[in-house]
Amino acid sequence: MKEEQSRTLFGISLSDRPTWQQFLICTSGFFFGYLVNGVCEEYVYNRLQFSFGWYFTFIQGFVYLFLIYLQGFTTKHIVNPMRTYVKLSAVLMGSHGLTKGSLAYLNYPAQIMFKSTKVLPVMIMGAFIPGLRRKYPVHEYISAFLLVLGLILFTLADAQMSPNFSMIGILMISGALIMDAFLGNLQEAIFTMNPETTQARKHKKKNGSMEMLFCSTVVGLPFLFVPMVLTGELFRAWTACSQVSPNLYFGFGKP
Repeated sequence: MKEEQSRTLFGISLSDRPTWQQFLICTSGFFFGYLVNGVCEEYVYNRLQFSFGWYFTFIQGFVYLFLIYLQGFTTKHIVNPMRTYVKLSAVLMGSHGLTKGSLAYLNYPAQIMFKSTKVLPVMIMGAFIPGLRRKYPVHEYISAFLLVLGLILFTLADAQMSPNFSMIGILMISGALIMDAFLGNLQEAIFTMNPETTQARKHKKKNGSMEMLFCSTVVGLPFLFVPMVLTGELFRAWTACSQVSPNLYFGFGKP
């Protein structure tokens, strides 16, 4: 049981610390990483005028794989067949690509406000995903609805005041929210239907979330070629990075 509850962060063991300290360290690291990522994305899109969301996601996928490799994860640690991650990979890459692409039309606060409301579509979709069929009490639906209502009011105000606000961005981020509704529930369904995914640590392997990130990235990267080729973004983005500003690559990837 002690081995199953072990926690590490960047190779440093947190197991000897109280649970509240582990929680505080991990959540603080998450928010700090998300903050740095947001600053980088805002800088790349608004200051460097790099508006290629699909290519951004494509490069970011390789950053993920590199960081996973540094963690020591290999294909020997995989407990689920790769086909398990096909649907998950498709919606993951679609969500990331549309989210990043929307920054060319929305400012970062507006994008984050939209993404924060994904709780409502996730709750609704959770009632239909095989293996979950979740039901939530009425007060949780009311809370989610009020959150969405607050977003609508914020959006109406932002549309009047922001110089970087477009309906194209609204449509893109709305598409990302629809895919997020599938994403969270598909992830939970994989953990639910195969408990070994979360118990990999018992066999001295990396945890299931590492497997899920690795497999969904490997399977999902080829999906990105379709929108990149159809929109011509692949060649335009490659030219922008190789000729205009190669340093753009250093802005990619979440910590």
